[in-house]
Amino acid sequence: MKAVVMAGGEGSRLRPITSNSPKPLLPVGNKPIMEHILELLKRHDITDITATVHYLADEIQSYFGDGSDFGVSLNYSIEDSPLGTAGSVKKAEASLTGEPFIIISGDALTDCDLTEAIAFHKKRGATATLILSRVANPLEFGVVITDEEGRVQRFAEKPTWSEVFSDTVNTGIYILEPEVLESMEPGHAYDWSADIFPKLLADGKDLYGYVMEGYWCDIGSLSQYREAQEHLLSGAVKLSVKGEQVEPGVWLDTHCMIEEGAELFPPVCLGRNCRVRKGAKVGPHTVIGDNVLVEENATIERSIVWDSTYIGPNVAIRSAVIGSRCTIKRDTVVNEDAVVGDRCMIDVGCTIRPRVKLWPDKMIERGSTVTMSLVWGNRWRGQLFRELGVAGLSNIEITPDFACRLGSAFGSCLPAHSRIVTSRDSTRSSRMIKRAIIASLLSVGCDVLDLRSVAVPVARHFIKAGGASGAIHVRKLPGNNRVTLVEMFDSTGAYLPRALERKVENAFFREDFNRIDSEELGFLEPASRALEAYQADFLHILQHDFSSKQMLRVVCDYGYSTLASNLPAMLSNLGVEIIGLNGYPDAKLAPRSPEEVQSHVENLKKIVRSVKYDLGVLFTEEGERLFVVDSQGNPVQGHNLFAILSILVARTHPGAKIAMSVTAPNKLEEVLQRHGAKVVRTRADVRSLMATGLEENATLAGDERGGFIFNEFHPGFDAAFTFGKLVWMLAKTGLKINEITASLPQFQVAYEQVPCPWEAKGVVMRRMSEESSDGMKIDTLDGLKFYNSTQWVLVLPDQVEPMFHIYAESDKEADSQELVGAYARKIAEYQLS
Repeated sequence: MKAVVMAGGEGSRLRPITSNSPKPLLPVGNKPIMEHILELLKRHDITDITATVHYLADEIQSYFGDGSDFGVSLNYSIEDSPLGTAGSVKKAEASLTGEPFIIISGDALTDCDLTEAIAFHKKRGATATLILSRVANPLEFGVVITDEEGRVQRFAEKPTWSEVFSDTVNTGIYILEPEVLESMEPGHAYDWSADIFPKLLADGKDLYGYVMEGYWCDIGSLSQYREAQEHLLSGAVKLSVKGEQVEPGVWLDTHCMIEEGAELFPPVCLGRNCRVRKGAKVGPHTVIGDNVLVEENATIERSIVWDSTYIGPNVAIRSAVIGSRCTIKRDTVVNEDAVVGDRCMIDVGCTIRPRVKLWPDKMIERGSTVTMSLVWGNRWRGQLFRELGVAGLSNIEITPDFACRLGSAFGSCLPAHSRIVTSRDSTRSSRMIKRAIIASLLSVGCDVLDLRSVAVPVARHFIKAGGASGAIHVRKLPGNNRVTLVEMFDSTGAYLPRALERKVENAFFREDFNRIDSEELGFLEPASRALEAYQADFLHILQHDFSSKQMLRVVCDYGYSTLASNLPAMLSNLGVEIIGLNGYPDAKLAPRSPEEVQSHVENLKKIVRSVKYDLGVLFTEEGERLFVVDSQGNPVQGHNLFAILSILVARTHPGAKIAMSVTAPNKLEEVLQRHGAKVVRTRADVRSLMATGLEENATLAGDERGGFIFNEFHPGFDAAFTFGKLVWMLAKTGLKINEITASLPQFQVAYEQVPCPWEAKGVVMRRMSEESSDGMKIDTLDGLKFYNSTQWVLVLPDQVEPMFHIYAESDKEADSQELVGAYARKIAEYQLS
């Protein structure tokens, strides 16, 4: 008798372990399921076999070849497109003529007595015999009822409980006469259970069911896949386990090394070239593939580990499936029903929560707790918060599901019925994420005031003025329109304190969310008159008797932000005549990358020169940052713009306190001190600048990228208020930007980024601090700053990326560049030590 092995299925319910491997090649007892089936056929003297293949067909053909290594003759029928369970067999009809044949699934595990089933088929003179099995839960299978002779009476494919009339189900193993194929047309899709067998039954053909006594499992889920391994190892299924049984329940393949002090708890199976180091514990009910290294004191129980995987010291794996070529580093815990796809790298001290699935090629950062499946993107972060908030690829890493968890974590860390302000930019993805956050905040009992789409500065001002407990703003990440940024603010409009961020992060990873009675859910209401309040405070602070002689003529590029709806009227009250550009909100067109910003600046320069206006201004990053162009079309930006604003603040606010980062030039600090201002240095990141500015009650805080804070208004960057303040200070002092620019020194600051692996950062910083040279002193406010009376260099490790930032200042540009280059070479050298 010939056989057809059905091996074309995708095994979609077994993802992610079938992402790179067809289901028939999934190992059970270190043998592919289909290899068990070929051995079963050979045991019953069936060696002329055709395999129907479709999904990852090359993988199956490459493994089994012509079948000679397995004692059978194997050829293939390849489906270019799926033809159904029966249509695929029809395609292979040429190799099946002349005698009955058996059809068997290549991705279900069974030890069925095929010889007895074939004898039953011949004795009954059946046209078709369905091999049946009794199961506890028949809902996922085709139920078949037969009479006392075994003749099929009825079918019910995947019934509901009200339709379950038997516990005997179709196993997908059939014995057929060749005439069954004659009623099918080549190239058409047919299904045995839905099309062919009901027709044979209706035509009065001899259709019988044989109830098998042995083991059968279709391995239709990940839990069944793991259970099938346990059944094989425990002897419940009469199939062979790969390797030699060296003692009862312990199978070892060739070249295995079990060190003294390692423990194996039967039943357990280890593949070729495995090594289990001292103190490790493997088993029970555990299968380890080929070339696996299990380090000291690791524990693996009731789990499957595929080939070429590394299990680090003190790792614990419990009832999980680990794919091939994975790296699981020390002190990691993989919990029950978790699945780790091929080639994943899980760094030190991670926890993979129960039922989490990691698709192939994912990287889990050190110390992470993974609480949800990771399908898209390539990494799970160890820390939830970055510099500005929580960021990730839109609808890939930052999804509605992720947003619901994040909102629940934030709301759960606040008092009951806290008032939370929500807002967003104008993109659809931000709207989607914000709505998910709103729903989660309501579910934990917070009341929500929704601002809809507003600029970030308006939202910050409303928080401070409206008495809210906190706020969440959703927007695209500045510089990358593929990334969503979720920012969280406290009751002042500043970023959350680090302590509260840690509480939110812990709640998120532990899923420790408040669950309240449905009668106590929060209320959602629109936030009214936020823009009017912003305008009123804006004009109140900047009130001045602007005469017509002082009127400035300005070209404003609104950068497709919402500022265009209210800023012209506000600036007209400050004596500003405006030509507006890009004055409608469209987050897709907003300049984000350096190239896009520069393109807008170049266009602004041309227009200012052309119309002979006094100034040009470009607003970016949802109204947080600005770029200025003078009347000659010269850009005023970077340290020069900060210097101009700082000098004006010092002139108009005697005794002013100005906050600037450690990367700002010393020459700027000297200029401001001559103007009577007090300078406060902060760490280089935006959050520290805001926090220090607020703590020190600084009159102005700013950076070289066009972000400025005036705490008299609110504690965040605000380009509109900054420009209004600039107009106000120019009117107060009677100065012109060109005049101030001409009085400034040359700021000779050089900068370079240097790549450095995460694991080498600590070594680099230690070597830097130990080997400071040239008699330079060290400041450790942020990174390592080496300085003397004439120059300085700052070595700053990046908080998010594997790199260092190097800044340097001296009297000459060439000297600054040389300093940066020298320290870049040191970093490269120290990485190798």
